[in-house]
Amino acid sequence: MQWILFMLLLFISSVEMLMQNRRKNQASAGLFENCTGCVMCSEENGCLACQQRLFLLIWRDGIRQYGACVHACPPGYFGVRGQEVNRCTKCRSPSCESCFSKDFCMKCKEKFYLHRGKCFSACPPNTTAQHSTRECQEMCEVGPWSEWSLCSNEGRTCGCKWGSKTRTREVVRSPKEEAVTCPARLESRKCRMRKHCPGGEEWGSAGSC
Repeated sequence: MQWILFMLLLFISSVEMLMQNRRKNQASAGLFENCTGCVMCSEENGCLACQQRLFLLIWRDGIRQYGACVHACPPGYFGVRGQEVNRCTKCRSPSCESCFSKDFCMKCKEKFYLHRGKCFSACPPNTTAQHSTRECQEMCEVGPWSEWSLCSNEGRTCGCKWGSKTRTREVVRSPKEEAVTCPARLESRKCRMRKHCPGGEEWGSAGSC
């Protein structure tokens, strides 16, 4: 009976040692992968310093942080080169996919639109959403319409012919993009000239108006 118990304990001990060795091998393999390009590497925290031209990327897992050396910073980060270490710094906005600096976004994540370095779920006033580029394009802003002009035909404002009258509006703010088309600034509509010309002459009609 004691011999059977001894063999059982020996078997359990062997299984535990095997599992420990496997965990160590996995940790060593992971450490070797995370230490690629490192000058200094820690089993607990990964890379602490990188080779020249590489960026140190640090991310958190709970209260622990890990480092890795990368050639290019991943989405949501931008590279900052320094005298001692090059780092990947996270974009401030969580909706930003690629940024030039912490506060200036260059590309937004899906369902967001880019406008002046910021990401918006809906474009601000006086801008329109460009779905192909995921950007907010500024619109041309125009002022109010003027009063309608007198009804005229070939420069004359009297007679029995049909004429036209027009109204205009001015551009208040023009966007920098040349491709942006401003709303119509001139409108015209048909009108009937019923006023008799001076002296009783009826231009363009032999009969009365």
